[in-house]
Amino acid sequence: MLRFMPVGDSMTIGSAGEHTWRYRMWQHLRDTYDRPFALVGPRETLHDKATDTPTSYEYADPDFPRAHLAGWGEGWLHMAPLIGDAVRSCRADVLLVSLGLIDLGFYTNAEQTAENVRAFVEQARSAEPRVRMVVLPVIPNVRAQDDAPFGAQVTLFNELLAKAVADLDEPRSPLLLASPPVSYDFTVDTYDGTHPNASGEHKIAEAFAEAMHQAWGWGQTYAAGTN
Repeated sequence: MLRFMPVGDSMTIGSAGEHTWRYRMWQHLRDTYDRPFALVGPRETLHDKATDTPTSYEYADPDFPRAHLAGWGEGWLHMAPLIGDAVRSCRADVLLVSLGLIDLGFYTNAEQTAENVRAFVEQARSAEPRVRMVVLPVIPNVRAQDDAPFGAQVTLFNELLAKAVADLDEPRSPLLLASPPVSYDFTVDTYDGTHPNASGEHKIAEAFAEAMHQAWGWGQTYAAGTN
């Protein structure tokens, strides 16, 4: 059985009442992947905006394996020290990682964030030398459009991320850079300029699914469905 661990920030954990892209990915794998699989991780909850705590179980559809390693306001800086224990304890085989926006917005510049990417990969491999990783570049949000210096940092980080992936990729532990969703538009695919709505959830899941299908032959082409 392959164990997939979604790793991310607020766009991955989601908040009360949402499906999350994790759910969309689970649906896709359930319908197209021909091997047993599970979603794993040390956390299960959504973020509760009312209390500003990760304590909600109010998924739009709770009937799926909800495990993950994601947190509102957490980035590469926060996940690098946690990923080794998470991979080890949950026996993760594949990490689906969407991080970076919060780092650049509040904690580290592009170069520092790229160093934390490298630390994350090192720690994940220290726990499982054959772990696979699919990494999504930072998807620009409304701030990246309106704040030119921040937008430049997002662009620079995505360039450094691509370099890190190329440098660190190795046959026994493949490191795959997903392509940003081509049609993703934060004015249409988010509810606040950053966090995905239903169409955004599908497009993020599609980015991961297409990367794995094209590079590794897993599953099939993503079909968003009607929900």
